[in-house]
Amino acid sequence: MKANTRMFGAIDIADDKIITMEKGMIGFPNLTHFALIFDEEKKDKAFRIMWLQSMDDGEVAFPVTDPIYIKEDYAPSVNDEIIAPLGEMHADNTYLLVTVTVPKQIEDFSVNLKAPIVINTDSNKGAQVITEDDYPVKFKIYDLLKAKREKAGE
Repeated sequence: MKANTRMFGAIDIADDKIITMEKGMIGFPNLTHFALIFDEEKKDKAFRIMWLQSMDDGEVAFPVTDPIYIKEDYAPSVNDEIIAPLGEMHADNTYLLVTVTVPKQIEDFSVNLKAPIVINTDSNKGAQVITEDDYPVKFKIYDLLKAKREKAGE
């Protein structure tokens, strides 16, 4: 599938790499096809920002990250009916992402733990869901990332 994107220019993503989100992202219900774009050289870094690029509208890309580096015990509870359309889910084929917000004040850098993106890597189907848990929409991570970098000696 080809897309003309604002951030990455013209891209061609293999059909088997396209993530289908039947209900789109919250606020973007008409965008249903996405590609996860990331720097291959940074794939082994613990914290990295990736992009969930809409293949339907090249102007739209969501910064996302793996929540486990930020909150190791992150285990959102989701209504089974909501994720049933994604296919059979188990630990080996479930991939979670959270959206990232980078505001003008870097200290307010945050992730949305309340509405993760759940992807079945076998079916390449995904959904942004609202958790049943009391996770925050804006979980600030600047100080957390800074402390982890200092501890790692980066």
